[in-house]
Amino acid sequence: MATIVKTPAGSWKAVIRKTGWPTNAKTFRTKRDAEDWARRTEDEMVRGVYIQRSGSERMTLEKALERYLADVTPTKKPSTRKAEATKAKQLTQNLGKYSLAALSAEIIADYRDSRLASTSKHGRPISNNTVRLELALLSHLYTVAIKEWGLGLTFNPVLNIRKPRPGPERDRRLSDDEERRLFAALNEYSNPMLRWIAVIALETVMRSSEITGLRCHQVNLQKRVAFLPDTKNGSPREVPLNEFATDAFRDALDNPTRPKDCDLIFFGEPGKDEKRRPYAFTKAWGLLKRKLGMADFRFHDFRHEGISRYAERGLSAQKLAALSGHKSMQQLKRYTHLRGEDLVRDLDALPKRRAT
Repeated sequence: MATIVKTPAGSWKAVIRKTGWPTNAKTFRTKRDAEDWARRTEDEMVRGVYIQRSGSERMTLEKALERYLADVTPTKKPSTRKAEATKAKQLTQNLGKYSLAALSAEIIADYRDSRLASTSKHGRPISNNTVRLELALLSHLYTVAIKEWGLGLTFNPVLNIRKPRPGPERDRRLSDDEERRLFAALNEYSNPMLRWIAVIALETVMRSSEITGLRCHQVNLQKRVAFLPDTKNGSPREVPLNEFATDAFRDALDNPTRPKDCDLIFFGEPGKDEKRRPYAFTKAWGLLKRKLGMADFRFHDFRHEGISRYAERGLSAQKLAALSGHKSMQQLKRYTHLRGEDLVRDLDALPKRRAT
């Protein structure tokens, strides 16, 4: 039988001592609540289904996210680590004071709806995909907490809410005039590395992080390939270089400003620790495209544009996947958008048949 005592503060404390179980105690505002909890807990112990929930009741989401970022996030790729830190900041700001046990599906659904109705600091609506990824991080945190942290959680509340529908697939293409103006501006830019990176992104469809992280020994101009040992999908791959990409890499490798002790093809200024890291061009790129009136053209759109162009020129889906590094045709399809006018020309080029 549980012991119910009144504390000096005026609350009621229930203490359960039962053979085979650790001593368990909890404080309540009323005696009735203490008795109800003690009766329910003892019943669960008798039936062998009791779970110690004090850990999840004490740990706030803020502390749980700190532990997740310290223990789980470092096992992921650098780009993922940075993205998860941003998502964790948003979750902490809105839900951080709740304990893991107190976060219900209803509370998380309210968070989802308020995020979808809000705007970013630039005044743009928060996208469905942004909210989906924030909820995915929260869901995985609960999964890890249930399986590994031993906090007494019995279910993942994120699994009980409706997720936002995926947003429309991005299909931003680069027009001939935009390409002409963009590369004219890149030719005039003070740091030639920005132009070389843009050419390589368009012609090889590599991601920006894959390009800027390249070391000199990873590019073989004689064989015309670049070797990527660590990619987003976890599999290494060799990227073939067409003549434009080869010329850009040749110029970059011959860059006379590269320090002798730096093996990065695209390098930045030394940091406070005197180490050089990959060239960070995000700010320069943003300023350049806004100046040209192309603020909606993201650097990652070069990858989309390049894949679509290769598809239009007849490269098979299998070869496109080998080039881009996509493991499934469904993933590749998201990046392939053919221009209607090009399809018209293809249709006209087909053998003629009698009209119906």
